[in-house]
This record gives sequence, structure tokens and C-alpha cells, in this order.
Amino acid sequence: MDQDNNSEDESVGVSEDPSEEELPRLPPGLSDGEAMELLWQLRSQRRQSSPELPETVTRLTAPDGSLLYLVGTAHFSDSSKKDVATTIRAVQPDVVVVELCQYRVSMLKMDENTLLREAKDINLDKVQQAIKQNGLMSGLMQILLLKVSAHITEQLGMAPGGEFREAFKEAGRLPFCKFHLGDRPIPVTFKRAIAALSLWQKARLAWGLCFLSDPISKEDVEKCKQKDLLEQTMSEMIGEFPALHQTIVAERDIYLTHTLRQATRCVEAPPNAQKVPAVVVGVVGMGHVPGIERNWEKHLNINEIMSVAPPSRFSWVLCTVIKGVMMGMLGYACYRAGGSLGRALLSISTVQSLLENLRPPPPLVS
Repeated sequence: MDQDNNSEDESVGVSEDPSEEELPRLPPGLSDGEAMELLWQLRSQRRQSSPELPETVTRLTAPDGSLLYLVGTAHFSDSSKKDVATTIRAVQPDVVVVELCQYRVSMLKMDENTLLREAKDINLDKVQQAIKQNGLMSGLMQILLLKVSAHITEQLGMAPGGEFREAFKEAGRLPFCKFHLGDRPIPVTFKRAIAALSLWQKARLAWGLCFLSDPISKEDVEKCKQKDLLEQTMSEMIGEFPALHQTIVAERDIYLTHTLRQATRCVEAPPNAQKVPAVVVGVVGMGHVPGIERNWEKHLNINEIMSVAPPSRFSWVLCTVIKGVMMGMLGYACYRAGGSLGRALLSISTVQSLLENLRPPPPLVS
């Protein structure tokens, strides 16, 4: 995937603390071209041709000879962070691709304590932001999934996404290494997931997420890295919510395969820009690894999984009824509060934002 690619794929500028840099010291007096060539040679020397990698790593080859080392991870796992660091240091990649999109990139630059607080703190502002970004139904579903993440965070005392932050940090220590975001934008995933579920399925899913309270241990998380256990879990998910599995797992398998293949292409080597096979490290959840392997050599059309269907008439009626009920409750509260208190209530930014969301859309001009 080139830096100037105009798809949804994103690149993130890597900025690390200079004290943590592992770049070698260069002799003084070198020109820019000589310095680049020397750094390229040093990195090539560090790159292991037959590295001993963790068992969670799958190696895939592109038609031009470029290599992809796909690291399957569990998102709340210390050992997954070690697997990522070990792989990147061994193969010295040209590109690192992670299972994130631009809407979740902020987690890369937050420290662990801040992320722990954010994961546990689901407040009104987050609810409003989710609804504004994804729509009413998709936004509420996102909040429920955040609640699940907060439950796991509280159980383990560990913030999610540690393997992605580790990949970001390690990529920043390598010369010429690019860092790409490889996942489908999360608003598209949520909207397609909600649109694929029936009203009964939405209610069942929401009920299950609301009352999730099963204890989770670090040993349970590590089991998520075992393919057989994961395949069993996926089978159960397919049986209960096949449409949800299709949008959240299978479609993202296709999107991730597309972005990984875009990244796994020849790169230009200094000093004469000769094309050489690339080495790429992909960091994804273990549940996506089998799908990426299946799709690796297939012809893929991601346009089919990027569209969001307009809401059905029933969904429109339901949302209108919910908005009407909320407007009625707000009006009754203002009436009971009296003139001055009612005006004070209407001056609150949260209430104003709610009223703005309740305002009907302008008529379409033909």
C-alpha cells in the first residue's frame, strides 16, 4: 500500500521519544543518499532470513515475492504484545499494518492509565458522540459494546489494544518502516451490522450485552489465541447471529486482506530505487487469521462491503416514535419545572444537542 493510495487505508506518522530510538549512529560527513543506503544495509543485516517466530505467526507470500508475517493476537493479552515485538524485531519490516481504523487511532498515543480510565468511563458525552457518529441504533449498540470492553477491562485491570501500541512503538524504532491502519471504518461496520439484524435479534443482542457479568481471567484471554477454541466460538456465534458474524468478522476479513495485500508489494531500495520484495508485519485479532488466509489469493471487491443501506421504513417509524417520546418527556419536564426553571433546562448544552437531533431533516429538493 503506497502512501499516496486514495482508499480508506490510513498511514500514521510515528513519533517516538528519542531516548527510546534504536537507530544506529552514523559516521559524520555522509550525504543524505549515503546515509539512507547505509541505514538500508544495516537493517538488511539485522533482518533474519529464517526467524524463529511465535506459533501465533502465519507467513503468507505475495505474487511478487513479498512476505507477510501475520501475528494473531488476543486484544487483552500481555503475551500478544511480546509476540508482536519479537516478530517486528526479527523480520525488520518495511510496513506494519494493524487492525485499527482512523476512528480508533487515538489509542496508539494514550498511556495505559489514561486508556484504563477511558475504557471504564462511559458517560453522556460518549453516548452523544456515538449516536452523532453512527446514528441512533448503531450508536447505542456501540455503547453496549463499550460496556463489554469496560467489563473486561475492569476484570483484568488491563486496557485493550496493547499489541497495537507495541507495534506502533516498535515501528518507530526502525528506519524506512511505514505504519498503516488496515481496518474498515468502524461507523460502516456498526451501521451494516445493525441493518443486517432483525428487530428481535437486536433486542436479544442488546439484552445479552447489557447483562454481561461473567468473570473473565487472563487465562481465558490467552485461550482466545488457540485457533481451535476460536473456531468453536465463531461457530456458536454463526449459529446465533449469522448476520452479525458476516458483517463484523467475515466482511472485515475481506477488508483486512485487501489492505494487507496493498501493503505487501515491492518497495524501492536506495540508492537507485530498485524494486525489491517487501517484508510486512500484520497485527490482527486471532479470529481474523483464518479468514485472511482463505481470502489471500482470491479476487476481492471491497466496494460491496463499504456501502450502507438506508434505514427501512419500520426503522424510520421506530426512531420517529422514540424521538417523539423523548420530546414529550422533555416538554412535560419543562411544564412541571415552571417558566424560569424550564428556560434554564433548555439552556443546558446537552438538552440543546438533544433538540437539535430531534429536529426533522429538511425536505428533499427534486
